[in-house]
Amino acid sequence: MKKLFFLLGFALLAVGASAQQDTLKYRISLKDKAATTYSLKHPEAFLSQKAIERRRKQHLPIDSTDLPVCRKYIDEIRRQGVNIVVAGKWENFVTVSCNDSTLIDRIAALPFVRETEKVWIAPAGDKPSMSTQRDSLVNTPTVHPDSIYGLAINQIQLSKGDKLHQEGFKGQGMTIAVIDAGFHNVDKIAAMQNIRILGTKDFVNPQADIFAESSHGMMVLSCIGMNQPGIMTGTAPEASFWLLRSEDEYSEHLVEQDYWAAAVEFADSVGVDVLNTSLGYYTFDDKSKDYKYRELDGHHALMSRQASRIADKGMVLVCSAGNSGMSSWKKITPPGDAENVLTVGAIDKEALLAPFSSIGNTADNRIKPDVVAVGLGSDVMRTDGNQGKANGTSFSSPIMCGMVACLWQACPTLTAKEVVELVRKVGDRVDFPDNIYGYGVPDMWKAYEEYKSSK
Repeated sequence: MKKLFFLLGFALLAVGASAQQDTLKYRISLKDKAATTYSLKHPEAFLSQKAIERRRKQHLPIDSTDLPVCRKYIDEIRRQGVNIVVAGKWENFVTVSCNDSTLIDRIAALPFVRETEKVWIAPAGDKPSMSTQRDSLVNTPTVHPDSIYGLAINQIQLSKGDKLHQEGFKGQGMTIAVIDAGFHNVDKIAAMQNIRILGTKDFVNPQADIFAESSHGMMVLSCIGMNQPGIMTGTAPEASFWLLRSEDEYSEHLVEQDYWAAAVEFADSVGVDVLNTSLGYYTFDDKSKDYKYRELDGHHALMSRQASRIADKGMVLVCSAGNSGMSSWKKITPPGDAENVLTVGAIDKEALLAPFSSIGNTADNRIKPDVVAVGLGSDVMRTDGNQGKANGTSFSSPIMCGMVACLWQACPTLTAKEVVELVRKVGDRVDFPDNIYGYGVPDMWKAYEEYKSSK
């Protein structure tokens, strides 16, 4: 999210005409799934085998939220003259685009429609909608032969994630989805070519090049997936990755949460275990949509409602707390207020709070952030293929995310909710959590030892 990103000072050149001609987007919330053609008795018709197996392993029910949005409803909405953008089954909505707001009045009158909300309007003027140029490559990273992690060693040692690696837990067999704004030059950076990327999907603009868009997701991915000893090793170097784009850096509207919800459900469908999202929203181009602190209850924002369901589907979400600690807002940002997720604040390599790190608690007084990791002076890859530094909870989140994946690999009988609780439990402030550090810096080796001792 551009208002929360602490980037390194290089910008993408984004030019070109929009591939999307419609100027309005609306979220159509539906009343039910009464017209479904699917049955909960036959989940294989609408869930992948991996998704079914994940639920079975964690003894999680398959319920009505898993049923697809009714095709009959989608077809009837389309017949009103709008285009379907995305659909979200957990929250039962369809997002549409059009140029004529009167079409939405007709849709609102349909018997199965609960409510409609405008979630996007095209930016004024001839502004770009996608990136068509790439940053230049150098691809001469510095080698540090004294450590497989390179300069990134401190950001994993702080939580003893390196000890999990030494035991052989490096994320092998775990699938991580990185939901972000773009992955600039990931396909060209030499040091990133051995990252196990299973696929990509762009929910913002399918015509865009996900590897030409924002550098933010590339840096986030590098914190987790780098696997170049001496140059940089991430926190889950042997995991597999889906790279998903939900953030539109060219405007700031509610629709990005619709994209994000669709991305999460896609991640579920392809068998993802852990998700990282270094995104958060509280202010928008349409100021009437800005959030208020009292709405940070995990259930107001679409993104937070969606995030609060993720553990119920057997996945763990790790997300950034936000970078508003020095602003008038100060607070965490959705989806960081969600239930059963790990919201990560930022510290430096001496475990001192980064001043920009957003604080909690939630409006219903749950501890937030949950934990903290290095987000001030984080070691990342840059778009030129060399190493660099970055600031932001955008980077403390993936650093923690990779270690969570390794911990789960080491503790395979745990459920998603048990993983989240275990990470909180081993924080160095667990006895006196607060709204700044949360439960503190988690000791991932201690978490593994506690798991072993319980067996």
